[in-house]
Amino acid sequence: MTDDDLSFLAGALPAPLRQDRIVSIVEGAPGMVRTAALAAALGTSEVTVRQDLAALDLGARIRRVHGGAVRLGAGSGERPFEETAVEHQVAKAAIGRAAAALVRSGQCVVLDVGTTPAAVASALVAREDLVDVTIITNSLTTALALEAAVPRFTVIVTGGTLRPLQHSLVAPFNGAVLPMIAADLVFLGGTGLDVAHGLTNVNLPETEAKRMLAAAARRTVVVADGSKFGRAHIGVVRALEEIDVVVTAETTADAVAPIRAAGVEVVVADGSDGSSGDDPARNGRNETA
Repeated sequence: MTDDDLSFLAGALPAPLRQDRIVSIVEGAPGMVRTAALAAALGTSEVTVRQDLAALDLGARIRRVHGGAVRLGAGSGERPFEETAVEHQVAKAAIGRAAAALVRSGQCVVLDVGTTPAAVASALVAREDLVDVTIITNSLTTALALEAAVPRFTVIVTGGTLRPLQHSLVAPFNGAVLPMIAADLVFLGGTGLDVAHGLTNVNLPETEAKRMLAAAARRTVVVADGSKFGRAHIGVVRALEEIDVVVTAETTADAVAPIRAAGVEVVVADGSDGSSGDDPARNGRNETA
């Protein structure tokens, strides 16, 4: 019997066999498998697939995430964009607005991969006063979000090899575009930020791409919510002395203090460390990048 035959018959399978098939598909995938893709492969409805995913997650056979599922071990390192996108949403929105306030018309901006840089993209699109802004990104998700602002914005995608977890473009070939860019600002995300290591990331191909993005800009702005503070991961993206501004939210005074003491400007977008997120002197609105 062929795979096509199995796909056709899958919809008639009893739940235990159908769920075994889901586990097989998810474990064989490099990243997240979407609910719609599972429904198509099994010849059943997305409602049925969601019920199966809930049961499989409860039984610790796969891990259900927003929009689909990942293999059980996927949470030990890099996590899918769709999973992290639903975490700290209020903080990321505040960070996005404060970071976007640093951009002026006529500038060239580099936007990193990740859910917090994606919030910056959304905030930039919402700033209808901005015109003639060029944005370079290696994120397909971000590029599509920025499309709404064309032609006010010129959006350039770096090119490279697609990574499914983050929908990002990494080496090779992204190095063909970035060395030709002299940007005003780069907005970088990451999975850890501490005094000893600076900005770090769990994935080495992503780390290499982030380093190249940073090298293309005169000023480096790190966008990271408070959950990233005090953490360090395998890939060092940018040492603390190479970071000009950190924009954060949902943090504490104790977490922010060591970063500020090292000489880095920290903008707390929601005032969660006791500072006022509405003070232009602190949120960077009077910054000349």
